[in-house]
Amino acid sequence: MLVAPSILSADFGKLNDEIKAICEGGCDLVHVDVMDGHFVPNLTIGPVVVSAVAKVATKPLDIHLMVENNSFFVDLFAPLKPEYISFHIEEEKHPHRLIQKIRGLGIKPAITLNPHTPPESIEYLLEDLDMVLLMSVNPGFGGQKFIPSVVEKAKKLKELINKRNPNCLIEVDGGVNDKNIQELKNAGVDIVVAGSYVYGASDYSTAIKSLQI
Repeated sequence: MLVAPSILSADFGKLNDEIKAICEGGCDLVHVDVMDGHFVPNLTIGPVVVSAVAKVATKPLDIHLMVENNSFFVDLFAPLKPEYISFHIEEEKHPHRLIQKIRGLGIKPAITLNPHTPPESIEYLLEDLDMVLLMSVNPGFGGQKFIPSVVEKAKKLKELINKRNPNCLIEVDGGVNDKNIQELKNAGVDIVVAGSYVYGASDYSTAIKSLQI
């Protein structure tokens, strides 16, 4: 299991130190939540801050867009050369075009599904994706409780992936901890995003390693 700590839960007063700590603690990716205050009721960070994060991080960036006007935000963050850019299918009228654009910029495209969105809705896009991100909380704020039905959803998605594109990874974001990590692994999940679980721990490295099962 790969672990991508979300910097949404970090102490922004010492963000450089927080980024270094998770990278030195053995994380696999650095998850960056970009919210615009429109698609979700929260406003987070823009390219100036993420550029500073990219300079410090020794692990690849995993940028999760929770925004309106996805293409505009892809243009803003693409110069930082993240590993992944994910966008919400619920917001995008032309997902295939955007997938092609992201890949054309040398970045791995990913689609995010809100808790209510069925995996079947993106079956015919799977062949063009590197990752699908399943939200296990309602997007917008960190520290929320895990929605258990995402485990069954991950299993269904895994079946579709095996049929359409076995190389596509499954990522889960929201309420992940050492109590549900085994269940997620059994469901076929490849990457977990953990914010408050990692940044709320006294030792980041121990928290990260407890999820890398």
